[in-house]
Amino acid sequence: MMFADITADLKAGMPELRGKLDANAPTAPLSWFRTGGPAQVLFTPVDANDLAYFLQRLDRSVPVLVVGLGSNLLIRDGGWEGVIIRLGKGFAEVSIEPNLRVRAGAGAPDVKVARAAAEAGIAGLSFLRGIPGAIGGALRMNGGAYGGETKDVLVEAKGVTRTGEAVTFTNAQMGFTYRHAAVPDDVIFTEALFEGRAGNPEEILAEMNAITEARSSTQPVNTRTGGSTFKNPPGRKAWELVDAAGCRGLRIGDAQVSEMHCNFLINHGSASAADIEGLGEEVRRRVRETSGVELEWEIKRVGIASASYGKVDPVFRA
Repeated sequence: MMFADITADLKAGMPELRGKLDANAPTAPLSWFRTGGPAQVLFTPVDANDLAYFLQRLDRSVPVLVVGLGSNLLIRDGGWEGVIIRLGKGFAEVSIEPNLRVRAGAGAPDVKVARAAAEAGIAGLSFLRGIPGAIGGALRMNGGAYGGETKDVLVEAKGVTRTGEAVTFTNAQMGFTYRHAAVPDDVIFTEALFEGRAGNPEEILAEMNAITEARSSTQPVNTRTGGSTFKNPPGRKAWELVDAAGCRGLRIGDAQVSEMHCNFLINHGSASAADIEGLGEEVRRRVRETSGVELEWEIKRVGIASASYGKVDPVFRA
């Protein structure tokens, strides 16, 4: 599927734009699942000012999707009609500030922030080592792992609205709950300021190494996966419900429920986004039938489904 090329019109209306515009860009390289149809426009801004300039001049009717590292994202096979904004190198800086604070761009990998804090003797951010994503996603979803959450260490977050207005949110204004922030969906986070506590660098790095080992031994970290697929229901563990429903190892083509950790879905190579989403929906159905629990997707699913999605009965096998 190909979309109409609107990049020439965008460039004409934005003569001072410094970032890169690509028409019908492949989206598979943007997500860890390595699936998805084309993006009508892929925009890579140089910095926050470039992003604001672009948004101020972009027609309000054009849908916008923001992508960081793409670890928690499934782009459907029909692609994205509108603009995908990729936060690249211009949003990946990490710096240490006074008073045990760390400033990080929204495109900075969580692990990079955790490492910078550890080397500076700032404790409390080690949990970020266990989140396979970027800071923007951690802000949007109150990312957490291994006993810590974003809400525990955030001082403030900066962003840009859909109209290009610069905004700042304090921790309290973020409205954090489990895997959720109450900030309007059209706000694009650009950076965050965190505050930890004094610690010993060697001890913090040892804690991070323990997290790395724990992830490697319990999660399929070296596969094409999107991280945790479903949110934990109140008082329950999603993986336990999936396991009890007999879904460990369940498969559609090259899409499979991980046998190592069954709250992870894996693309073994040629799975389509429809295969992965269909497998996830089948898992939800079986969990609902066996436990009465309605699992909620944690992975963000976006874009246009393929024309055949839902019209062909999939073949499931263990």
